[in-house]
Amino acid sequence: MNKMIAVYDHIVETGQQHVAGLVLLLTRLWVASVFLRAGWLKFQSWDSTLYLFELEYQVPVIPWLWAAYLGTATELVVPIFIALGLLTRPAALVLFLFNIVAVVSYPTLWPGGFYDHQLWGYMLLAIVVWGAGPWSLDRFLLKRRAH
Repeated sequence: MNKMIAVYDHIVETGQQHVAGLVLLLTRLWVASVFLRAGWLKFQSWDSTLYLFELEYQVPVIPWLWAAYLGTATELVVPIFIALGLLTRPAALVLFLFNIVAVVSYPTLWPGGFYDHQLWGYMLLAIVVWGAGPWSLDRFLLKRRAH
């Protein structure tokens, strides 16, 4: 019986190593694409973006114009780091906090989009906790540095 359990554990552990890397890669690409598309939309319709930040969003602490520029830049730059798996944990933490600010700043979003933001938050939190995985520039640079 102990041998069967040991074989089972070995199979599961080996499978998890491969599957976990794929799941982390897909998670990174999915969440990066969501935020990148949102940033691109803000950039393409800049007048609407300024309107929303001035009159609709209730971003705390900073002036609305700064929030518009910083929010758009964050959504255009940080997802690239996550997709590439470069400085992944800090980048995911930035987007995790950014996501919280987005939900807090736009209460009108809650009825229709709150669950999407929860999902993205969990995905980003998973990346913060487990890192980028084996298919990332973080891992490549770490291996290269070790040699």
